[in-house]
Amino acid sequence: MMQSKAPHMCNLYSQTKSQDAVRHLFEEVLTGAMDDQTGNLPSQPGIYPDYSAPIVRHAPSGGWQLAMARWGMPSPAKALEGKRTDRGVTNIRNLGSPHWRRWLGVAHRCLVPFTSFAEPDGRPGALHNSPVWFALGEDRPLAFFAGLRTEWTSVRKLKEGEVTADLFGFLTCSPNAEVRPVHPKAMPVILTKPEEWQRWLTAPTEDALGLQHPLPDGVLKIVAEGVREDAA
Repeated sequence: MMQSKAPHMCNLYSQTKSQDAVRHLFEEVLTGAMDDQTGNLPSQPGIYPDYSAPIVRHAPSGGWQLAMARWGMPSPAKALEGKRTDRGVTNIRNLGSPHWRRWLGVAHRCLVPFTSFAEPDGRPGALHNSPVWFALGEDRPLAFFAGLRTEWTSVRKLKEGEVTADLFGFLTCSPNAEVRPVHPKAMPVILTKPEEWQRWLTAPTEDALGLQHPLPDGVLKIVAEGVREDAA
């Protein structure tokens, strides 16, 4: 969730488009049918860490799958010392870490559909941890974060106990001109073009990791401020 101690990277986003919208984007991009495992996918105007949300992934039997996963990849062992639960890592920056290298291959890459994302407002005079929402336009067109996924057994919540779950997180990078004044530390890696989606899902690792860079300046817009959900 949005924490009260210090500004975090993107720990809140929205996905308000239908599953049909996601599937139709890929009809001319990916080879093979897309198996939809999301059921009746609701609009999600506020997705927080450990919430279930849709991802586009390689299907276990081949082809592609639209499936639900929990937001937050397994934490490094050092971060879990003395802790009874693993809340997961939502944002992934240092891909040279041995912890992340195991999941950089094609089988563990995914796309995370979104319509807007929020960063805590770090501008002078802003209210503490007040969300600022960014999107590709006022109509919130569909785009994708470059994600990693895995199946993992852990205790994410004490009341839940040990569970085996599909997990995901997404890459971050330096912020562009629109995000930098609000959150100078980082922004999500956002893929907007079909060739980028295909490259992230299918290219050799070194080639795919070349996509870890900010969007060009001028592409994002601030579409909402000070609200915990973006339902537009």
